[in-house]
Amino acid sequence: MSLTIYLHFNGNCREVFEFYRSIFGGEFAIFETFHNMPPMEGTAEEHGWSEEALDQVMHVTYPIGSSVLMGSDVPAQFAPPVTQGNNFSISYQPESKESADELFAKLSDGGTVTMPMQEMFWGSYFGSCIDKFGIGWQLNTEH
Repeated sequence: MSLTIYLHFNGNCREVFEFYRSIFGGEFAIFETFHNMPPMEGTAEEHGWSEEALDQVMHVTYPIGSSVLMGSDVPAQFAPPVTQGNNFSISYQPESKESADELFAKLSDGGTVTMPMQEMFWGSYFGSCIDKFGIGWQLNTEH
């Protein structure tokens, strides 16, 4: 079992991860902006997406040694601005959808579901919640 730290930012995720890469070297395993989202019905502007928001980081995966650091920006379309102290979550990859559902139910009990477990456009089964102690969790399984 391994846990991954997932960092959340208010528009400066690219700058932060470029800074870390300048220190640790290496390459990003994944680097996607919100331009990579599936097409929306209607225009991006109709959904409140500015060009600046679409250029923000939707997901970055950065291997550092035997660990992985992940991150994304959190546009206003998704949630209120993040603040230091709540700008991270713990990411875990269960071995199956069944295990993901079971763990998610336990982690979210008494907490807040921020995205129910569901099939995602990137091909995974994913959900996120904040546990009753205020810690954010992301479960992502390739099933």
